[in-house]
Amino acid sequence: MDKSIIKEEILKAHHFRHAARQYNEVKIPKEDMDFILEVARLSPSSVGLEPWRFIVLENEEIKNSISDVAWGAKKQLATSSHFVLILARKDVRYDSEYFIEHFKQRQPDEDKLKRMLSIYEEFQTEHIEVVDSERALFDWSSKQTYIALGNMMTAAAQIGIDSCPIEGFDYRKVNAILEEAGIIDRQKEGISVMVSFGYRKFDPRQEKSRKSVDEVIQWF
Repeated sequence: MDKSIIKEEILKAHHFRHAARQYNEVKIPKEDMDFILEVARLSPSSVGLEPWRFIVLENEEIKNSISDVAWGAKKQLATSSHFVLILARKDVRYDSEYFIEHFKQRQPDEDKLKRMLSIYEEFQTEHIEVVDSERALFDWSSKQTYIALGNMMTAAAQIGIDSCPIEGFDYRKVNAILEEAGIIDRQKEGISVMVSFGYRKFDPRQEKSRKSVDEVIQWF
């Protein structure tokens, strides 16, 4: 395909995408939802750590429990075709079991693995300074999940599917609900963000508004 056509299609998808608050009753075909989730799985992450899980929430009881503590998700939980919880790992220190085992799978040579882990120790300790704070480590993981989130929403828009990213909820209470349901181990992971998918019930009330190019892009 001609590059100009590809660029036009990508920009068209971004103009189409908006935060859908309410959806119609049409279900997303399984192959389309599988495509969106595969885009999430293939998304990049810092040092290739993949510190995430994607939970496609279908259980109505859990949905209702989350709705009670998620002021920003009530309509989406009730009407979306698919609702996804994006979890971020907490155990991502360079010396954690998860971190070491993840890279063992990629680098079986023990000497090379030690050098790799030494580089990542310096990275976390000296460069991004997250090793001394559980919250900082979780926030670092959570930032990676937003890469996958953006890719999912863009991929969805490119095939005519609407979405809405959601942060409007009580994080501690949602984590408690997920722990009680056996979905998470709160020592190892927590909710990062939610996202709903479906087909819009209403068109946007106004055209997409963004700051001008000059306001947000500079070349030095």
